[in-house]
Formats: sequence, structure tokens, C-alpha cells
Amino acid sequence: MVEYIQGGIAKDHRGQIRFVNDFDMSDVKRFYIIKNTDLELIRGWRAHKMEQRWFYVLSGSFKIDIVEIDNWEEASRDLNVRTEIVDSSENKVLHLSAGYGTAFQAMTENSELLVFSDYGIENAPNDDYTYPLDYFINKK
Repeated sequence: MVEYIQGGIAKDHRGQIRFVNDFDMSDVKRFYIIKNTDLELIRGWRAHKMEQRWFYVLSGSFKIDIVEIDNWEEASRDLNVRTEIVDSSENKVLHLSAGYGTAFQAMTENSELLVFSDYGIENAPNDDYTYPLDYFINKK
């Protein structure tokens, strides 16, 4: 499942607060922040059979390519690739249930992507599937 959890922004004379109050973080075990070295770099493909993830853009914007893996022994190369552009001004969390692969590209300088996971780092070696950048051919 790929879904968005919409947040908002509250502003007054003191400044602003960005929030996503409907994001239930009870399953979250860890988080990390991705900041690509430049706008050309594409980080991916990495997939997780067991781990679900939530993505929130702290600054700038990211293009996130998403593919639902059909076979964990050998994924089909012609799976449909869905592209989402997520901007920090949208105040929303992109949720991916387990079973998806992703590739990320920053769209603006100094973009930062906050990623939440429902598994601890000790699980990473057991649930880390990687593919070359050109593996999936149905990228739109």
C-alpha cells in the first residue's frame, strides 16, 4: 500500500509549526535522514520484504520512485514504477507498507528526507534487497 498522511502548518507572530498529527508513530523503531550529495545522484534501488517505511521531506523536495516487488527471489524487470514528488511545503508523510522498493533523487539543493522504519537496524541484514539503478525498465 502506498498512501499519504496529510499534515498542516500553524503560523502566528512567533513563526510556524509544521505537523502531521494523524501520523501514528507507535510502530516506529528508528529513523534516519537522507541528504544526497547533489541533484544528479539517484539513491536506490533498495527494497524491504518485511519493513514498512514512512517518508517526510524536511527541506526541499525529492522524487521517489516506487515499485512493488513481485518475486523476492528474482523481481520482474518490467514492474510498474510509480513516481511521487514530495515537497517539504506539502507537510505530508508518504507511507509504504512492506514489499516495496524505492529510489530517491533530490530535486532541489540541500533537500533532506526523514525516513522512519518499523524494524530496528539489527534486522537490516535480513531484509535488504538491492537492484541496479537500471533494473526496472518501466520507469516513467
